[in-house]
Amino acid sequence: MTQNFTHDIFLSPFSWRYGTADMRQIWGEVHKRYLWRLLWVALAEAQQEFGLVTQAQVDDLRAYIDQIDVDRAHEIEAEIHHDLMAEVKTYAEQAKIGGGIIHLGATSMDIEDNVDALRLRESVDVILAKLQILLTELVTQIERWADTPIIAFTHLQPAEPSTMGYRLAQYGFDLLTDWQELTRIRSGIRGKGFKGAVGTSASYMDLLADLDDQTTTRAMPRQLEAIVMQAINLEPFPVATQTYPRKQDWLVLNGLAGLAGSLYKFAFDLRLLQSPPLGEWAEPFGKKQVGSSAMPFKRNPINAENIDSLARFVAALPRVTWDNAAHSLLERTLDDSANRRETFPAAFLATDEILRRSIRLIRDLRVDEAALARNLEKYGTFAATERVMMAAVKAGADRQEMHEVIREHSLKAWVKLAAGEPTPLVETLMQDARLTVHLSAERVQALLDASDYVGDAPDRASELVKQIRTALDSTTQKSI
Repeated sequence: MTQNFTHDIFLSPFSWRYGTADMRQIWGEVHKRYLWRLLWVALAEAQQEFGLVTQAQVDDLRAYIDQIDVDRAHEIEAEIHHDLMAEVKTYAEQAKIGGGIIHLGATSMDIEDNVDALRLRESVDVILAKLQILLTELVTQIERWADTPIIAFTHLQPAEPSTMGYRLAQYGFDLLTDWQELTRIRSGIRGKGFKGAVGTSASYMDLLADLDDQTTTRAMPRQLEAIVMQAINLEPFPVATQTYPRKQDWLVLNGLAGLAGSLYKFAFDLRLLQSPPLGEWAEPFGKKQVGSSAMPFKRNPINAENIDSLARFVAALPRVTWDNAAHSLLERTLDDSANRRETFPAAFLATDEILRRSIRLIRDLRVDEAALARNLEKYGTFAATERVMMAAVKAGADRQEMHEVIREHSLKAWVKLAAGEPTPLVETLMQDARLTVHLSAERVQALLDASDYVGDAPDRASELVKQIRTALDSTTQKSI
């Protein structure tokens, strides 16, 4: 039953449009079935140590481990309606000597759940590798712009000055948190192990039983499990039912959703700052790129919008895994199986695509320095009135009185600004005797220059750069 998929029928956009080939390969049928066979070989090798199977049978299975025939497996599945047993039969047809001992003592989830854990770990490794690239690119931008003053915004309204590097550092801190959390999650990924139909290892205990001495078998299933799991370099959960605890899936998806949330904020902020009234940032735009089918002049932030769209999707998926964990009744139900086939690859491929686009946006971010200066000049004077008020109070003025004086002038000046006229705020404050009795006009004018009213933002941005580099270097050293 050959299955040929073309664009004549529905294909998931994750099959070709979003994500990378590396991530698609991890969640592909061929790789999954290869890992199933890897588990069956590892199980047979362990059973050979206990004298249950022969070396010739193990060697035969290993000889056909990579001879995946998805079409034949689907033919068999169409008759028996069980995908794993269809692969067992396909493998056994190929391996004439070893085929008869494939899956000996095992239940389906002894194979499938361990393979899912392996694929989760492989996928998190891909995500962490891309996140490391992203953080490295972001560190470069934070350093580049650490001292560049900008007007900051609260409530989407002009607030006080900051620096562009410090704004970027906010994304850096969130992404560093995601890096640390995903690294922790990755280190905790476990497999089911080999515990049989309800997790009691009863099948293995009987299989390993010495017919002359039943009392010596209690520890042997754990010994067998340890040999197999060591062969695939995966720790087993100490307890499991027919499946590994489904809470693991929820933790992994939460980690991806957290990362997606961090990049959602970055992309949304970029979209705001690319808006012409601000015009400070912009996506890279290709020479032949089309922004709109109707409006040829458009330069839409399509990559940032794509990131936000996919991030919303990723954010919705932890709920599916929450339900799978909460509804895994008694020793298991099968109502998680169908959605897990889609949830994992979709979540990882969407996150993969989010990272791919984010790397490009951060690396090639277009910054209009003239717009930075223009917005700072336009709104910075209003923000700098705080330092005028503080200086006047230090010179002996009443804080509440100075607040009211500055508020009066600021509101009048804002009306002019809103009408597109130059703001008279500096001049009117320099001429108000209630203020100049405490500060000279020249001092007021100097204080209203907001370009250096950024506090210790450059230092904090630089310190975060060091933290990120230390975290990345530490993780790299551990992996070595």
